[in-house]
Amino acid sequence: MQYIDDSSGEDELIRLLLKRQSELNSLLEITRAINKNTATPILIQMLEVILQSYLQVGKLRFLIEKENKFVCISRYGGEMESAVLLNKACSKLSKIKSPISIADHPDPLLKKFNYFIPIYHKSKALAYALIGDFNTSGEMLNNDLNFIQTLMNVIIVALENKKLFRERLQSERFQREMELAVEVQNMLIPLRMHKDHSVEIGAKYLPHQNIGGDYFDFIRLNESEFLWCIADVSGKGISAALLMANFQASLHAWAAVENNLTNIVERLNKIVLSNTKGERFITLFLARYDEKTRKLNYVNAGHNPPVLYAKGEVSPLKLGTTMIGVFEDLPFLNEGEIDMEPGSLIFNYTDGLMDFESTSSRVWNEDKLINFVKDKGHLSPDDLNDSLLNHLNHAFKSKPIDDITLLTLRIF
Repeated sequence: MQYIDDSSGEDELIRLLLKRQSELNSLLEITRAINKNTATPILIQMLEVILQSYLQVGKLRFLIEKENKFVCISRYGGEMESAVLLNKACSKLSKIKSPISIADHPDPLLKKFNYFIPIYHKSKALAYALIGDFNTSGEMLNNDLNFIQTLMNVIIVALENKKLFRERLQSERFQREMELAVEVQNMLIPLRMHKDHSVEIGAKYLPHQNIGGDYFDFIRLNESEFLWCIADVSGKGISAALLMANFQASLHAWAAVENNLTNIVERLNKIVLSNTKGERFITLFLARYDEKTRKLNYVNAGHNPPVLYAKGEVSPLKLGTTMIGVFEDLPFLNEGEIDMEPGSLIFNYTDGLMDFESTSSRVWNEDKLINFVKDKGHLSPDDLNDSLLNHLNHAFKSKPIDDITLLTLRIF
């Protein structure tokens, strides 16, 4: 009789050792797959094979936390219930942190399963599983439940690491995109401004968070004519910077062969619309000055009106059209023409200049800006720009919330 008992004990020990070996092999296979960065569906399929073939688990519902709600990523066996009912039923077990039997649970959905297996990290629930048609009992039950929990925990950690890796790649991609956008933007902004006997120019470019959508340019066309532009493209990043680079190239190309500003703006509108399919737009102010005739022609395409200062008086330059890149044919286009007095000053800017936060005691708007230019219009372009920025910094004591570009010209 003793011999029989000893033989039975040895058999049980061998069975246990074989089971442990199978468990280790299963974990090893999963770990190898994870190290090879195997796709998530394959990992889930491997889990299902282990549960069905090795542990004889007849039913499974495996849910993971995603954006503060639980999503079922694996299910097989039994009658399929809705995700809403599944979540509602499992919420009744939200405080359970270790595998438990639910065969006698009062909830009609839960009692269709044998066990509930939660996966926690510290106090946060990462996943849970319902398993059914699972007939293991006795000494092997706790072992099997713990093994299932361990196996699922390994997969959850792998999925979380995949998520973190994707987020890191996305962050690095975004950072590189910003760096490229800055490089493109720096190539567009003139390193030094033109100065000769007929015009003096002062410019300030203050990008918000290193990259902006502002652009300005000055082009000497010939000995007696020059052209300048200030613009703002919608959006940020490399796509906005590339759009502005294309815009600059197009502007230089057409300015070299076309004298009429209306024609240039119409062509630029079609180019921008073709490149962006209407998903982005550009506001701009474009002006051309002839030193011999002292005539200034300009088009304001939905941009903040530059301020003209002449003989102590000021006026905004508003004539033009709507922003470009929105309509295939601009709905209207009115070109402005001005006879320039010697010593006149034109102050150009982008809308970031108007985005300082107002306080209850101080208000900043277009009328205030016009009055400031009227008071300081006698200053040199650089001094006017510096004086205005110093005034705003002192008055509002806050950083601007968008890019700021100032382009001031004194025409002699």
